[in-house]
Amino acid sequence: MPRMTAARAAVEILRREGITHLFGLPGAAINPFYSAVRAQGELQHVLARHVEGASHMAEGYTRAKPGNLGVCVGTSGPAGTDMITGLYSASADSIPILCITGQAPVAKLHKEDFQAINIADIAAPVTKWAVTVMEPAQVPGTFQKAFKVMREGRPGPVLIDLPLDVQLAEIDFTPELYMPLPIATPRATVAQAESVLALLAEAERPLIVAGGGLVNADAADLLVEFAELTNVPVIPTLMGWGSIPDDHRLMAGMAGLQTSHRYGNETLLASDLVIGIGNRWANRHTGGLDVYRAGRKFVHIDIEPTQIGRVFAPDLGIVSDARAALEVLLHAARQQVPVADRSEWTAACRNRKKSLHRRTDFGDVPVKPQRVYQEMNNAFGPETRYVSTIGLSQIQAAQMLHVYRPRHWINAGQAGPLGWTGPAALGVAVADPDATVVALSGDYDFQFLIEELAVGAQFNIPYIHVVVNNSYLGLIRQAQRNLDMDYCVQLAFDNINSPEVGGYGVDHVKVAEGLGCKALRVFDPDDILPALDDAKKLLVEHQVPVVVEVILERITNVAMGTEIDNVVEFEELADVRNPVPTLSGPRRD
Repeated sequence: MPRMTAARAAVEILRREGITHLFGLPGAAINPFYSAVRAQGELQHVLARHVEGASHMAEGYTRAKPGNLGVCVGTSGPAGTDMITGLYSASADSIPILCITGQAPVAKLHKEDFQAINIADIAAPVTKWAVTVMEPAQVPGTFQKAFKVMREGRPGPVLIDLPLDVQLAEIDFTPELYMPLPIATPRATVAQAESVLALLAEAERPLIVAGGGLVNADAADLLVEFAELTNVPVIPTLMGWGSIPDDHRLMAGMAGLQTSHRYGNETLLASDLVIGIGNRWANRHTGGLDVYRAGRKFVHIDIEPTQIGRVFAPDLGIVSDARAALEVLLHAARQQVPVADRSEWTAACRNRKKSLHRRTDFGDVPVKPQRVYQEMNNAFGPETRYVSTIGLSQIQAAQMLHVYRPRHWINAGQAGPLGWTGPAALGVAVADPDATVVALSGDYDFQFLIEELAVGAQFNIPYIHVVVNNSYLGLIRQAQRNLDMDYCVQLAFDNINSPEVGGYGVDHVKVAEGLGCKALRVFDPDDILPALDDAKKLLVEHQVPVVVEVILERITNVAMGTEIDNVVEFEELADVRNPVPTLSGPRRD
């Protein structure tokens, strides 16, 4: 039987589990693993500038395509603790990533050795499994189990901690005999599907709420087929956005307190049955449960048994993978003829969608942020992959951009860590190098982990990063209105080296250029679309990240509220005779 180091065995297993890319940075305690990567020669490695950035790159890589699994690598001590935020973000959104850390030798683990920390215990609350491998011969089995754990049930991250001497030890291992462990997938029964259809038959105004679990299961095609067969409108959650195209006749908008459409909230409030598939009833989607649940029944379909009833008890709960559930639902629905006539209900949903648009056609200088999203809709087609994380920029983007395909809105939903957007966009661009990847950040999110722009320059990973700059912690400032204060949220100052930024402080153009990227700055709303078109040309010409910074008015209050029937609007509606924004791409209604 062949003998090799445990580190080499780990690398061989990565390849046989379908891994092609690693994101991370070497260090003394993980160097044997890197030596094995170098000797094996097939894995591609992207060198991050910050280990947290590497974890977010792995997230973006996983989220971009079905079957992808991002891997981030770091040394002992602070490398692991730096990756905790990425593990938290992945865990919260049911994203499988593998974090591999180096560790001090086994004999030194309890002697306060340099950079020796019990990272497995630290990572345990934000992973499905975190383990320090104490015996070299357990390395193959640990990696084999890790891939099963990450993929099975509700997906999520795993951390494997490898002591230095464990990596270096030789073990007997035959890569050709390695096989991934089978993945068990819960599947809805025919009886459960018939119960769902019975509730549908009784309902007059049913809806489907499509969550991120549906995207994880690669089931968007079946969702659209089921919605069309039963003539039931669909409200995607933020994590499920793109599972039905924005211009589909049954796409009824998003509901919620922030990342929502006026027509989506109105339609949910008018419904009498809600079928949730692969969603978790997140509080930013539901608001207060008394309002959200009043007058309607609920079905909840989720792969994780403990999600059923976690937020509220549904009228019918089904434990199933989303794709498996939709396969059974479709089979059962095809047996039922005729389909209920829901033309009046769907027409009412479409009428709300046609009339309840927020206005975006502002010509003010400084620029109002709504105009940025109007021009992004005009500049980028339905194939664009958008990446964002948190803040007023993300909230308004969800209110005003348009998404037509699953995994084309890639967002850190529950954790919302600042700085996530840039490295996640790099991970997406690595996963899909032919795509147009467009990141969207406020100025503060952009400044977190801004150094990762150099990764895109060094490894020729092109994407466009739109930065909407109001030199404010805008979402926190708006929240502070309830406390009658505006405290520690101003980012503006007079930059003695860049008077052209006009008191907005950081010169993002100079910083981006100093990191090897291209950058443009816009002050006038009529210059936004030309700048975005120029960015696309620079992207092709130079194959590096291109930053487009738009200088905004300092204060804009964004539509949001405390209940889905109490969202405060700060701007007038768009002209319903010529709704703004217009949908790009082929229309389906």
